[in-house]
Amino acid sequence: MTVRFRHADAVRAAYPELSACALYAAGVGAPADTRERAAAYTERAVARLERATEGEFPEVLAWRRTFARMGVKPTQYRSASESLLRRLRKEGTLPRIHPLVDLCNAISVAYAVPVAVLDVERVAGPLLEVRPARGDETYTPFGGGVERPVPGEITYVDSAGRAHARRWTHRQSGHSAVGAHTGRVLVVAEAMHDGGADVVAEVLKTVEEEVAAHWGATTAAALLTPGLPEFVFGT
Repeated sequence: MTVRFRHADAVRAAYPELSACALYAAGVGAPADTRERAAAYTERAVARLERATEGEFPEVLAWRRTFARMGVKPTQYRSASESLLRRLRKEGTLPRIHPLVDLCNAISVAYAVPVAVLDVERVAGPLLEVRPARGDETYTPFGGGVERPVPGEITYVDSAGRAHARRWTHRQSGHSAVGAHTGRVLVVAEAMHDGGADVVAEVLKTVEEEVAAHWGATTAAALLTPGLPEFVFGT
């Protein structure tokens, strides 16, 4: 079955500054050592953090403005990239979770934009849409249990009504988290700052090259725009 990934028209209308890309990769279940490449991307972020804190980055400030417009307090709920940069600045390291996730987290801090990685097998098709929540969606935190996104909150929602994120780029779902069982993934990068289109294009190229180098995976990818808002993936 194929799955359509898109940002809802309402999201694109409310946030015309959005730049996004998506990549589908099949065959990422084999063991891989991404530590060296992840360290190289992390070092780029560390060098930038030596010149300014993440709160001064235009990429981070743009997401803070987006969260405020969404009705979310941006210093209480941070975008995933800001949270990773903040941890890197304070602790000097990023968490180790999974070779692919670790690599994408390192790429995220290098470019200072959120990079989501979802286990495709845990997404119910035929539609995965970034849209305002109605309030009846179900979200599974990493610690278990069930949450309901607040009506109007932007989230990733599949055809089963499952939310795969809270507060857009703040936190992913434990339900579709990548793990040892994962063989197919959807990677999404989103930016809100001026020049974001160029950045997500570079992120897409980088992720595609790294996935090919480490796993030899079969990939498909696209830059998402108002004129080309959908990405179809899977079989």
